[in-house]
Amino acid sequence: MYASKFWNSIHLSSRKIILLNCFFFLVSFSASAQEERMSNAEHDDLPYYFGITIGINSAQYRLTHSKYFIQNDSVVNITPLWKPGFQLGIVGNLKLSNFIDLRTIPSFVLREKALKFNLMKDSVLINSFESILFSMPLELKFKSDRQTNFRFYVVAGIKLDYDFNSNTKAHKEEDIIRIKPLDFGYNLGLGFEFYYPNFIFAPEIKLSNGIGNSLDRNVGEPTNKAIDKITTRMIVFSIHIEG
Repeated sequence: MYASKFWNSIHLSSRKIILLNCFFFLVSFSASAQEERMSNAEHDDLPYYFGITIGINSAQYRLTHSKYFIQNDSVVNITPLWKPGFQLGIVGNLKLSNFIDLRTIPSFVLREKALKFNLMKDSVLINSFESILFSMPLELKFKSDRQTNFRFYVVAGIKLDYDFNSNTKAHKEEDIIRIKPLDFGYNLGLGFEFYYPNFIFAPEIKLSNGIGNSLDRNVGEPTNKAIDKITTRMIVFSIHIEG
C-alpha cells in the first residue's frame, strides 16, 4: 500500500516536472521570437532586384494517340517515362505593389524525356530525348504579409522555350520521333522566402507545362504516325538566392 502511494506520488511529480519544463520552454521560445529582429528590412522598399537560381527537374511527355495507332497494330502501346534534369538561371524581380511582383527567370535547362514503345512480337523500343533549352518565363508573384523574416508566395505565368538540341533538322535515319525546337506553355508554383541580413533564401516548387504540339510530322515512321499530339510537362524544385 505504501509502495503504491510512493510510486503514485513519483508519477504525479514527474508529470508536474514535465509540464513545468514545457511551460518554461514555451515562455523562452516566445521571448526569443519577440526578440528576433527583422533582417534586410530595406529590401521590401526596393523597386527591383536580381538573383540567381539553381534547380533540378523531372520531365515527361504527355501524348494523344492518333487514328493510325487505333487502326493499326504495329505499335501496341506508348508509355511516357519521367527523366531527371538540371537548370541554372538569373532572377529579375520588379515590384508592382506590396503584394504583387513581376518576375522573369531566363534559364538554361538540361532536360531529358523518354517514350517507351511496345511493338509487335513483344519487342520494346525506348527513345530518349535530351534537350538543352533556353527558357524565358514571365510570371506574376503574389506575396503574403512578411512575418519578421519569413513569407510565402505563389507564382503564375507563361513561358517560351527553345530547344537547341532539337532533332527536327538533324535528319537522322535512326530518329523515330521528331520534336519541334520551339514550345510555349504556363508555370504555376509555390515558394517560401527566408530573410537573412545580406540575402534572401527562397526554395520553390513549380509545375511547368507546355501547351503547344511539339510533334514534327515530317517523319513517316510508324512510331511517329501513332502519335497525334505531344506536349511537355515538368516539375521543378529550385533554390533562389536573391539580393
